[in-house]
Amino acid sequence: MSNQRRPLIAGNWKMNGLAAAAATELKALVNEAKGHSAPNCDILICPPATLVREMATITEGSSVDIGGQDCHANESGAHTGDISAEMLKDAGACYCIVGHSERRADHDESNASVKAKAEAAHRGGLIAIVCVGETLAEREGDKTLDIISDQVRNSLPGGATASNTVIAYEPVWAIGTGKTPTPNDVAVVHAHIRKELGALMNDSDQVRVLYGGSVKGSNAEELMAVENVDGALVGGASLKAVDFWPIVATSI
Repeated sequence: MSNQRRPLIAGNWKMNGLAAAAATELKALVNEAKGHSAPNCDILICPPATLVREMATITEGSSVDIGGQDCHANESGAHTGDISAEMLKDAGACYCIVGHSERRADHDESNASVKAKAEAAHRGGLIAIVCVGETLAEREGDKTLDIISDQVRNSLPGGATASNTVIAYEPVWAIGTGKTPTPNDVAVVHAHIRKELGALMNDSDQVRVLYGGSVKGSNAEELMAVENVDGALVGGASLKAVDFWPIVATSI
């Protein structure tokens, strides 16, 4: 982890969470964070859209931020069931995840659509967390770095900077499977991402690159120690404060 870049530990709740139980877990996380008046990392929870406003109210004045899990490319319009970056911002969000592998796979999102959503996040005043990652078949076919290059080059909008964009590397085969790449595997990909960013952005050395994929308390410290890893995007282990806090604690 670089001393130049402030770590970000982000929790993606995915399609999980009803108001009462979610509020209990978030309040527990906020109370843990209060024990560290000036944590050395940013802490983020991305709940379902139904909970963004309530969760933002709970975290107001704390060191925990709230984000969205996706946004539409347009500001408004006839897009039933969708939500815009401006709506997320209005509800209290500061960040928005775009291009998560589950969106790319389940909703056929292309690099072009992810780029449009990242642009929308920037337009709406949100920090875009742009996800990239390879499938198991791509890894076994020795295509990992080619896939990552393609996604980074074609998913980032021209206005991306270190202040409005975060990259999250999530090997698809490691998400929710309990499998994780070796620290060396992670180091190779993160170094490659850093190299690709250097060709796209003037402040690439300041862009935070997170690792995601079966991150949990037992492996977080090892993963966060890898060069060019600036934090984590955490799935299932972020749903309960007792599981998420040990991951946060590796960076505070």
